[in-house]
Amino acid sequence: MSALDYVSIQCPYCWETLEVSVDPSVPEQEYVEDCQVCCQPILLTVHFDESLVPTVEARAEND
Repeated sequence: MSALDYVSIQCPYCWETLEVSVDPSVPEQEYVEDCQVCCQPILLTVHFDESLVPTVEARAEND
């Protein structure tokens, strides 16, 4: 079982920097996570490269 990675993102609503956990065992992911500050839904798109380095895009759910 793989450990989770932690990535910093910026909330597209309140602009706070947040730390989210991502699962490196799934190379491409898309899911919604609520902002820990303003509680708005953030759509996260996660991609891992061959070295398991994550790239995370955070955008407003309604965009």
